[in-house]
Amino acid sequence: MRLSLSPPPPHDETSALQRWKRYARVSGAAAGVGARFAYDHVRGASGPEEGRALTADYARHVLGGLKGPLMKVAQFLAAVPDVLPESYAREFSQLQANAPSMGWPFVRRRMAAELGPDWETHFATFTRTAAAAASLGQVHRAQALDGRDLACKLQYPAMDSVVEADLRQLKVLLTLFEHYDGAIVTNEVLAEVTQHLREELDYDREAKNLNLYKLMLDKEPTLHVPEVIPSLSTNRLLTMTWLEGQGLDEALKTATSTTRARLAEALFRAWYAPFYRYGVLHGDPHPGNYTARVDGTLNLLDLGCVRLFPPSVVGGVVGLYEALRNHDEERAVEAYKGFGFPNPTKDLVATLNIWATFIYAPLLEDRARSIDETNTGLYGREAANKVHRALREKGGIVLPRAFVFMDRAAVGLGSMFLRLGAVLNWHRLFLDLITDFDESTLASRQADALTVVGLCPSPGRDDPTATSFPAAPPPHCDGRAVKRLPRNRGSG
Repeated sequence: MRLSLSPPPPHDETSALQRWKRYARVSGAAAGVGARFAYDHVRGASGPEEGRALTADYARHVLGGLKGPLMKVAQFLAAVPDVLPESYAREFSQLQANAPSMGWPFVRRRMAAELGPDWETHFATFTRTAAAAASLGQVHRAQALDGRDLACKLQYPAMDSVVEADLRQLKVLLTLFEHYDGAIVTNEVLAEVTQHLREELDYDREAKNLNLYKLMLDKEPTLHVPEVIPSLSTNRLLTMTWLEGQGLDEALKTATSTTRARLAEALFRAWYAPFYRYGVLHGDPHPGNYTARVDGTLNLLDLGCVRLFPPSVVGGVVGLYEALRNHDEERAVEAYKGFGFPNPTKDLVATLNIWATFIYAPLLEDRARSIDETNTGLYGREAANKVHRALREKGGIVLPRAFVFMDRAAVGLGSMFLRLGAVLNWHRLFLDLITDFDESTLASRQADALTVVGLCPSPGRDDPTATSFPAAPPPHCDGRAVKRLPRNRGSG
């Protein structure tokens, strides 16, 4: 299989050089990983396991060196069962998204490009050193003229070009994995990842996500969401109030069992109260996206990766729980239809239920327990391997986009609970959220919330069949995307 080395046509002259440089690095990396993977496959199953493990280790180091979106995608795919070969998934799960921050001269130019040459007059203070830096941007602490502490999330330059270059090579690599493996047809996986990355670059949409979460979690006393400052935000700069807290990893070093349980319950509700009440799910379960307050409550910091689901998908999740609890095969078939599987056979359902039983296990037992009683990494790999072998025998399946996102979110959240080491009655927490669940009530509640914050579903994405969502869009959308904030207010 030939890896494309010709760059895409430039969108504009200012970003062309950076696009070419990035494309050259990513193309070389993709070619190296692809060639080594193909060589391992040619050697066949009889080839030494150490060789395949070394190739996966090589891929991890190559992507880790590239940083940026492609590494972020590798982390995402590592948590979706069967998309990547096991050795690659294991290695990619170790990638860290930290990146070197931009220096002050660069930051000053970027801020001027977003807010104009007099941008510093809009702040009482603005720290020159980044408080945090990741794959798509970095955060600076500042103080507003009215005295409020602020967090300014500034996107790196030309990231749209970087993302598009990385996505082209990701398509090549996924096609290669699919060609040689065949358990999963990767076109819907690629479509989901593509939309996910492009939306993460849209800070106007993230601002609406923040407002949506403030609305949805308004009555959750253990959860806190920053307030957006629209006058100091653009499509590539997001300014919000600063929330004081300690990084989760640091907080857990001295946390008591009571504090761990309180944080775990807060995290559970942060994820699943919006999902079961509004059909909204946060898809980036990473410790860096949260901080812990001294009272054991939780700050939510990064809401760029948020997905809206139609009520039928949420109903499918609830239905699958009921099917597994009652050993109801027919109910399971209907549940998978809700996820977006067009015609799930009983044979396919039995295969998918191997993985579903692993994911749902903590919710099926009415007792206090830790996640790792059944959901250890070893048991998860065993379950995934069984599913993988069965899907290969069936000739591969197309995973619905909604299923891709939810699977990744569930695995990532499970890892967070393992890190917290909390003992809770997960079953009771779950039942508290799904009691009196009704799809029509959720649909009405969701439409009202989206209207309040001015957020529209993504066409062709926020639905199980990638055709339309919802049947009646919120009135403010009228089938169109809402108007975005200006791209920038400066001259650069």
